[in-house]
Amino acid sequence: MTDATTTPGAATTTPGAGAPPTSELSAKAVDTIDLVVTTVNDKAIRPLVVAARAVVFGVLIAVLGSVALVLGAVALVRLLDVYAFAGRVWASDALLGAVLVAAGLLAWSKRSAPTPDR
Repeated sequence: MTDATTTPGAATTTPGAGAPPTSELSAKAVDTIDLVVTTVNDKAIRPLVVAARAVVFGVLIAVLGSVALVLGAVALVRLLDVYAFAGRVWASDALLGAVLVAAGLLAWSKRSAPTPDR
């Protein structure tokens, strides 16, 4: 009693013979998931992180710049009050105000006319 599946040299037919083994399927699935996660990270997450960093650093620079400007103005008024005008705070305020108005007028004169949109 010889069967076709046991004869030497005969083709054996087993269910799922054309499918790759399970270990190859799991490796391919892991590679696909890794590719999807990497693509999402590159296309969506990384630009959001860069934008968030830009916003945070911009706000930080604006706040620190404002603090430095206020402290500089206070220090200048104190120095003028103590050393230049001997206790006359109004003169220190007037001088600082004149300097700031002159700087504003200079910036105003350097502005350019807006271009009309067509």
